[in-house]
Amino acid sequence: VLPKKEVVELKKEYDRLIKFLGGIRDMKSMPQALFVVDPRKERNAIAEARKLNIPIVGIVDTNCDPDEIDYVIPANDDAIRAVKLLTAKMADAILEGQQGVSNEEVAAEQNIDLD
Repeated sequence: VLPKKEVVELKKEYDRLIKFLGGIRDMKSMPQALFVVDPRKERNAIAEARKLNIPIVGIVDTNCDPDEIDYVIPANDDAIRAVKLLTAKMADAILEGQQGVSNEEVAAEQNIDLD
């Protein structure tokens, strides 16, 4: 049996870990890429992606180091409108790519040429 103070501290630590790492628990496989809006704020995520050899795509401003990002998108990461535009375009491109992959898989299964 732990003292009340230690129980409260452990509960705080548990809640903090769930807040920051809760999404990882539900992942079934490793991500194929990491998209980062502000590399300075997401330093830990970038370091982990580097260790796991996950490609990093990032919006890099003049106050960030572009060397740690694999695919740099030079833009203002502080302006809300710019971030909204870039993330919307990135999401559209991802969805378009996923649809293209599924179409190619179906065609491969049916032995149909797409050309």
